Amino acid sequence: MTPEDDDGDAAMEDDDDEDAAMLDDDDDEDGGYIDYDSDYETRQETARQGASNADPYAGIFFSKDRKEEVIEVIEDDPERVRVNGQFLPIMSQGEWMRGCPEGGEQSFLFSLYNLLSSESCACPQGCGYTVQRKKSDFFAIYPDFGSYIDAVRKTVQQKCTSCSAEFCLACGEPISRDKVHRPSAATDDNPLFHCSNLQGVILGVGLSMLEDAYTETNVAAAGASESNSGKSTPAKKKRKLEGTPEDDEEEYYGSGPKGKKAKGGIGYAGAVKEDMSGHLEALAAQKVKDQMIGGLLKEIRVYLPSLRRPGGGQTSDYLPHPTALAHLRRRFNHVSSALLRNDSLTDMSDRSVLYFELFEWLETVSNHESLASMMAMPCMVVSSVKPVKKPVRGKTSIRERVVTYEGSSGPRELLEAIVIQAQAAIKGLEGFKEPEKSPEDMTEEEKRMTADDRKGKAKEVDTHAEENAKLLKFCERILATATAIDRSLRQTKGDAFVERLHASLPRIPTSTTEEVTAAPIKNATDEEIKRAYVDWATRVRFEYCDLSIEGTSGEAVNYKTAYNGEARMLANADLPKRSLAIAKELAVLTTNLPVAWDSSVFLRVDETRVDVIKALITGPEGTPYYNGCYCFDIFLGSSYNQTPPSVKYMTTNGGKYRFNPNLYADGKVCLSLLGTWAGPGWIAGKSTLLQVLISIQSMILCEEPYLNEPGWAAQSGTPASQAYSANVRRMVVNTAMLGQLKNPPEPFGDLIRTHFRLKAKAITQQLDAWVKLDDGRATVGDGGGASPGPGGSGASAHFLKDVDELKKLIAAL
Repeated sequence: MTPEDDDGDAAMEDDDDEDAAMLDDDDDEDGGYIDYDSDYETRQETARQGASNADPYAGIFFSKDRKEEVIEVIEDDPERVRVNGQFLPIMSQGEWMRGCPEGGEQSFLFSLYNLLSSESCACPQGCGYTVQRKKSDFFAIYPDFGSYIDAVRKTVQQKCTSCSAEFCLACGEPISRDKVHRPSAATDDNPLFHCSNLQGVILGVGLSMLEDAYTETNVAAAGASESNSGKSTPAKKKRKLEGTPEDDEEEYYGSGPKGKKAKGGIGYAGAVKEDMSGHLEALAAQKVKDQMIGGLLKEIRVYLPSLRRPGGGQTSDYLPHPTALAHLRRRFNHVSSALLRNDSLTDMSDRSVLYFELFEWLETVSNHESLASMMAMPCMVVSSVKPVKKPVRGKTSIRERVVTYEGSSGPRELLEAIVIQAQAAIKGLEGFKEPEKSPEDMTEEEKRMTADDRKGKAKEVDTHAEENAKLLKFCERILATATAIDRSLRQTKGDAFVERLHASLPRIPTSTTEEVTAAPIKNATDEEIKRAYVDWATRVRFEYCDLSIEGTSGEAVNYKTAYNGEARMLANADLPKRSLAIAKELAVLTTNLPVAWDSSVFLRVDETRVDVIKALITGPEGTPYYNGCYCFDIFLGSSYNQTPPSVKYMTTNGGKYRFNPNLYADGKVCLSLLGTWAGPGWIAGKSTLLQVLISIQSMILCEEPYLNEPGWAAQSGTPASQAYSANVRRMVVNTAMLGQLKNPPEPFGDLIRTHFRLKAKAITQQLDAWVKLDDGRATVGDGGGASPGPGGSGASAHFLKDVDELKKLIAAL
């Protein structure tokens, strides 16, 4: 809360003096870095642990589990003033300080707002002349940032009427034009870089405009998307955060509630035809908005502290105001984190005008020692909002609320997720290039081919080659940004800082990297085990590995896949359209495969042939497939993604078991997306492998597989359906559990063992429950032929034997 009475102001000013003194001490040690309140607790803890174990960066890389509560003031009816013939809203003190969860930063924000909105400014020559500052001088919200800058430029430079001295209205110090003028930033001699106070307020107001513009753009885009669909759909209800009133601020909301999955239906649950009305108009509107946001970012970036600007650094560049870092943490991080969470590399590439400017910001911030730490610090995001019932000093237009902030991934960590996508796309784009042949290796026909013939062939792939080149350029820009940030951090923060940062970043393992291990679970609680499992699964869900088989010299390479013949035929195929599709697909798969305690999807992709893929899906909870490991061989053919991928089911007990009406013993996968089942099929250029994998996970590995058989969909809960599920459970224990542990398929050996080790307790309890549910019948290879008649009393002997052996193997893990 920000007191308005005089006594409160005086008390706050005293606090400000103490905080300023603390900041001065920190400046000497950390280069102007402002500590979070909890950093002191962390440092005291490390001191108690001993100097040998102390972490010098504990105050920067604090836990993302920490929370902060702050009371924020909301003014429903902002103050307006008349400026140059127009009424402009004034940024309130509550809005100026909104989103700041740290007490130290709050005091600096309050102090600067109070100074520039109400206190008088005296002539530095001591002649007695004073100028009364007003809120409209620095906190009036103009229609655009350029108008705001023009207004501040006209206001900030004051001339004493008594002694003719020129001084800065923001700090009250004399102005020396030859030291502050920077031609690249202004067209006249107005000193917008004279002091850190100016820098703090310009960045604060500018980033507030950016945040508002970005939020309005997203809301407008969501509305346009709904209107373009041509359907009258109900408005999506906001997720009600804990204690959040229905009419609270629109910026505090999450994703909508997840609906319950309907039973039945195999394949991709989408329309056969997609309504494209208004699609081009929406894309054009998005381009205009991206140019607007990118232009605003570029305008504001001029005022970021930077010692590398043309003409050399200015006064405010060397000593940034504490509020500059505060605004960057809470306002810029809000926008940048939203943009960096984009899981579509294609979308980012299409919006490169916006993302290229974002990358410039990240590099500029990392280049400054006082700001660089922000790259590694988790962003504080809203987790809950609780209204304060009492009115604020009797003012009905002013409300208070308690906002809880939680730590989430920081800018560099979020950027790394995009780096992973970019690396995967580059591998997809470059993985099929045919090596240049020397004249002695050419055939007679190739030697006779003229230059014109080669040009004609090149024209056939020009269109797709240009699109490939565009995506490749964007991916290389992403990698260059990450490299530049790390290089700057090494220069400003040191090697130890960067190594600690890299240790916390996500990565895609390969055959040459160390094995990713899960945390020990001895004496851990159930919740700790679940967290350890999800953390491990997230790190290993996508990996590159060597799926090739070494052959004799000069022989074509073979691959460990059911589609070895197809892979060999396309060994050196140069298909730009296919390469682009695979590049986009890999970029999505690297960071979007579903991972959960209940069920996960894992992929292994050959390092040199990214069209050769293996998948492992763990059975979902609540189904007779739960915790089994089901493997699939996948190949992205010559016409991918105009046609669906080839998918073969491999966990069949040597071709003996049909686990599902849609999973045949010979490996056939019946799915409408693959064109092997009736229903909505593959949409050329739009459907994805990820949709195929999720369809298998959620629609084939289902609660009642009996219902997947044509003509049986209405027999839910019948004795025949129960018998079918019991038979599936026996097959799962024998083959998808015990068989996978005894003879794990390559390259999933470590993954399968870790899966059963981490879930040992849960799977043991699951097996006991399945034994009680068993109907005592013998296992039938084709479950559809199982007789629904009466079974034996208790579980069958073969099933009990498999369960006992599986329990022993799990205990040994």
